[in-house]
Amino acid sequence: MRWSNLFTPTLRDAPADAEAASHALLVKGGFIRQLHAGHYSMLPLGWKVHQKVAAIVREEINAIGGQEFLLPTMHPAAVWKQSGRWDTMGEIMFRLTDRRENDLALGITHEEIFATVAAELSSYKELPQIWYHIQTKFRDEARPKSGLLRVREFHMKDSYSFDIDWDGLDRSFEQHRVAYERIFERLGLPAFGVQASSGAMGGNTSTEFMVPCPAGEDDVIRCPNCDYAANIEKATSRLAPIEDDAPPAEPERFPTPGIRTIAALADAGAPADRQIKTMVMIADGEVVLALLRGDHQLNTQKFIDATGTIVLRPATPEEAQANLGALPGSLGAVGVTDLRIIADEALRGRTNMTTGANDDDWHYRGVDIERDITVTRWADLREVTAGEACLNCGTALETIRCVEIGHIFKLGTVFAETFGAMVSDSEGKQRPIVMGSYGIGIGRNMATIAETYHDEQGLKWPVSVAPYEAVVTVLKLDEETMAAAEELYRGLRARGVDVLLDDRDARAGVKFADAELIGIPYRLTVGPRSLADGEVELTMRANGDGKRLAVEVAVDTVADAVIAQR
Repeated sequence: MRWSNLFTPTLRDAPADAEAASHALLVKGGFIRQLHAGHYSMLPLGWKVHQKVAAIVREEINAIGGQEFLLPTMHPAAVWKQSGRWDTMGEIMFRLTDRRENDLALGITHEEIFATVAAELSSYKELPQIWYHIQTKFRDEARPKSGLLRVREFHMKDSYSFDIDWDGLDRSFEQHRVAYERIFERLGLPAFGVQASSGAMGGNTSTEFMVPCPAGEDDVIRCPNCDYAANIEKATSRLAPIEDDAPPAEPERFPTPGIRTIAALADAGAPADRQIKTMVMIADGEVVLALLRGDHQLNTQKFIDATGTIVLRPATPEEAQANLGALPGSLGAVGVTDLRIIADEALRGRTNMTTGANDDDWHYRGVDIERDITVTRWADLREVTAGEACLNCGTALETIRCVEIGHIFKLGTVFAETFGAMVSDSEGKQRPIVMGSYGIGIGRNMATIAETYHDEQGLKWPVSVAPYEAVVTVLKLDEETMAAAEELYRGLRARGVDVLLDDRDARAGVKFADAELIGIPYRLTVGPRSLADGEVELTMRANGDGKRLAVEVAVDTVADAVIAQR
């Protein structure tokens, strides 16, 4: 490609709303343009990078036996209602009605659709199978931001494994885990796997692949001493033991005028770790109490996972008062029998605790959890914080801000049972297929690479995904210089290098700045002075190093370096 023919509308300044480096640089470099919130056009440079990322993903999934499909992105509501996820997906699903008043959805994921196809499998002899596609997905994000990191329309690779039993699923899951590690290594991303919640996608065992990134939206709890790592929505830790004295025969009611907070009650003589925090939640329209230790915070995703809630919100003060008789600050669960009570495991067995008495300005002390509170269910509800002890080795945990670039989880048989994906086993009995689901966002990985590889001058793409692997920059458009540049350009193309010839009639500084902005890994600069010595200048974008090369070895030097890094 000749730069004079290339559509690459670089900008002097980044958009005012660009908070993430990748957003700013992909817009400045002419890779993407926003159509409206969460929807981006891929310009030629952006689409080249996107396609190279997708090619690496495709190659590695094909290598483990993946077979590529292309499935519709518009789905009838019936399949989502059949799985029960028409409701559980909530507001994140785009929904529409056609001219015949049929309810439809834009695909947020494709478990349902692949399961309907898998219903055509009939025998265990046809298993295992790995099916995938790279398709447009839609998610109505409440706050799309950071360019390609959080969008409403995007390309994702979904793959699905189909096995006769759970042992087979374990093998398929491990195949994908290893394939994902290879993908991220080839993309140049320092990814690591963490325990995670499957959320609305369902399933049980779940691993997210994370990359440390200040623009990310996920907090990961990680042990610096062992291999423990988990999303904040799944993380747990080892708590220091707390001794409890024998409680009185029954809770003691005492006045607490004006006390409305955990801190104020602590100042009045009840340490936070000896308080019961009572949170009134509205879970799918039902009033539910969540109990935690006073010094702990509720992780809402853990509550959702524990209760199967679809729509969750805190109760208003008025709703709390209507159900418990008091305003926040004096709420408790002692004697409550008409509401579901979900208690955090850190409260199990605790005695001599203090909590609200459901009467404004009054509390109870001497509360024995198991004696005085009717707990419906115990669950891990609290949010882990940095500095708490690792569950495995006791080392202080750390918190890292990350961006999620891949997610794999074990679905089990729920979709097979729902959509009739049954096969006969070796004894002729009908069994539901055991499924796994594995996703990678193509655009998000592209943006994460940009977040990882850039400097003040612009992007620094790894060779594996760079829009062009090399650029031949011509300093003067005279006949001799252009002839030498053309010869280098042809030679690099003959060696299979994806090369750009900068033949524009522009100042050298503009050409160098553009090449740095769009992040081309290798630049061969051809000018009359160096040619007079039989040389050209090679500059490496990764580190800025430059050196002169004899013209006759320039092609092989660049081509060999490029091929070694693909």
